[in-house]
Amino acid sequence: MAPVRAFADRADAGRRLATVLPSLEPDAVVLGLARGGVPVAHEVAAARGLPLDVLVVRKVGHPRQPEYALGAVSEDGVTLPEGLPEELVAPQLAGAREQATALRAGRQREPLRERPVVIVG
Repeated sequence: MAPVRAFADRADAGRRLATVLPSLEPDAVVLGLARGGVPVAHEVAAARGLPLDVLVVRKVGHPRQPEYALGAVSEDGVTLPEGLPEELVAPQLAGAREQATALRAGRQREPLRERPVVIVG
């Protein structure tokens, strides 16, 4: 028996999510968590007439067991937990920055300070 899907695809999920979100401030911004959240966030932003940006976070894996996450790093260099070895963080930080640049396709980052933000994962 095939599983029942709640949504046809990510675009459908985003359109439906946009209809159930509470009202948002006109200066709000929608952030799509790379990669899977971006198509959903795109639909939310389009339906609500809000700007879209991406949120890129990369896992910092254990050197001998890469699937085991020691923490995470964002494109801004925020690392959780603090104090992870630089040799593990640096490649993931570089990857996060490259991914964010590619996903923005030449657009500037949306300023977030003192703005409501909707994060879509």
